[in-house]
Amino acid sequence: MQDLTAKLDVAGLDGMDTLHYRVRFAALGDHRAISEPVVGQLRLPSEQKRDVRFVWSGDTAGQGWGIDESRGGMTTYETMRQQHPDFFIHSGDTVYADGPLKESVELADGSIWRNRLTPAKSKVAETLDEYRGQHAYNLLDANVQRLNAEVPMLAQWDDHETVNNWYPGEVLDDPRYTETNVSLLSARARRAFLEYMPLRQKPEAPQRIHRRFPYGPGLEVFMLDMRSFRGPNDANRQEDGAALLGRQQVDWLIDSLKRSSATWKVIASDMPVGLMVADGDNAEAVANGDPGRPLGREQEIARLLEAIRDNDIRNVVWLTADVHYTAAHHYTPERAAFKNFRPFWEFVSGPLHAGTFGPNDLDATFGPEVVFQKAPPDGQANLPPSAGYQFFGQVDLDGESEMLTVTLKDAAGNALHKQELAPESA
Repeated sequence: MQDLTAKLDVAGLDGMDTLHYRVRFAALGDHRAISEPVVGQLRLPSEQKRDVRFVWSGDTAGQGWGIDESRGGMTTYETMRQQHPDFFIHSGDTVYADGPLKESVELADGSIWRNRLTPAKSKVAETLDEYRGQHAYNLLDANVQRLNAEVPMLAQWDDHETVNNWYPGEVLDDPRYTETNVSLLSARARRAFLEYMPLRQKPEAPQRIHRRFPYGPGLEVFMLDMRSFRGPNDANRQEDGAALLGRQQVDWLIDSLKRSSATWKVIASDMPVGLMVADGDNAEAVANGDPGRPLGREQEIARLLEAIRDNDIRNVVWLTADVHYTAAHHYTPERAAFKNFRPFWEFVSGPLHAGTFGPNDLDATFGPEVVFQKAPPDGQANLPPSAGYQFFGQVDLDGESEMLTVTLKDAAGNALHKQELAPESA
């Protein structure tokens, strides 16, 4: 147990549909000192074909928008809970450790956004306790508490768990920080993330964030880590490639996809494939703005996509967040400079509770097309959660037909776009 967080591996769940639980903390020095119980229930995977529903989104408490209890707090979490999902994928930026909150923010309509404050959220995180405080802050929200009590979470990280747009070996040039070694900051951030998120830490790789989740015969989820193994952010146009996932993670993903017997393989990525994401004048994500053959980090994605085609791996869907708006993208070699891949869909949805931005420009290397998107009106950015531009995605798998339906929704649960995908058989 660390910082009053604890993990319990539960065995003997075969054949069970729902797990009901009750958790208390007890003082070691006084057996009579016992906390109030936390009670909840979790839906479990089934080895039999059945309907499955899950939701995904990312970006929590960013850009100065924290918990305003007078506005209901982080209400998108409650909307997701009301969909009764089997599980929830948090696609990264689970916290904003680099985004201190102010007590109040005046909105465009003259009203006041009032943030709940804690010491940890009043400065950038540098120490382990300050990184822990970022995660503890989100747990103060009643909507987050209710979702966590009822819905299993599959969490991955992106940059803001540590600091904006970070990469290993970076040295910060930011006067807010007394510790500028990003490798040290990210080690502290990783420890806090692993303490607070429900990840099983395996002895052979206790620090690993990328992993796979088989969820019955119809579905398997592959969680990526686009932070730990990347090279520096630069123009991203190297002829001989550049690291984003790293060779070992790409090898692991290809091998895991080949071994998967699930009908649908969902790749949960913390960043989109074909959208331009800038870090100043440099590239932060996969795309580099050159519409030609794969260069830089694009070569890792090209290798992955080519392996999916060459091994006849079907029914692969990408889900992501990061860019703070919602969209449906279709990729096909017919529109692409790189031809050696099977067509696929990528769905983007967020933020959960943060500023809204976008839309971002497309990079044509892998042939993306915007089928749907919703973002702030032209000229507007960092819209508060109260503006109505908070988003999540919902995925429904029909256990009988194995049809996969992806629905992009707003914070109120309104369906904005629906895409039905039929499974391809070998």
